[in-house]
Amino acid sequence: MDARIRSFALIAALLLPHTGYAAEPIDTAQSIIQQQIEAFLADDKTQAYSFASPQIRSKFPNEDVFFEMVRRGYSPVYRPGNFAFGRSKIEGGRIVQEVLISAPDGKDWTALYFLEKQPDGSYKINGVQMLQQAPGPEI
Repeated sequence: MDARIRSFALIAALLLPHTGYAAEPIDTAQSIIQQQIEAFLADDKTQAYSFASPQIRSKFPNEDVFFEMVRRGYSPVYRPGNFAFGRSKIEGGRIVQEVLISAPDGKDWTALYFLEKQPDGSYKINGVQMLQQAPGPEI
């Protein structure tokens, strides 16, 4: 198979979750993530904590402990410079959303957000995995 065709097939497969039935849960997930980041930027502990899943709340039982954990361990999420949504994937009741973040220190990160569907049908953030991007060549 021609390399261009393989590249096109890969891109199409990555974009597939963004079409049809998947658009609504993905839009919901992105809205939740955006609202939580905005809450961090506004130092609104209550609002930021409201998006955490019951599993996260069991580990960080109040908004102060949760906020401090994010501030110390997830500073690019706590104070992003710029951010944009990347790829997303739905697996049953779970959404994985990639968020590309430019931190205030100039370093680029990819945050993988894991959102779980709750019994009431809503989605809550159940974890974030941070991946630091390798620096590009100097121009």
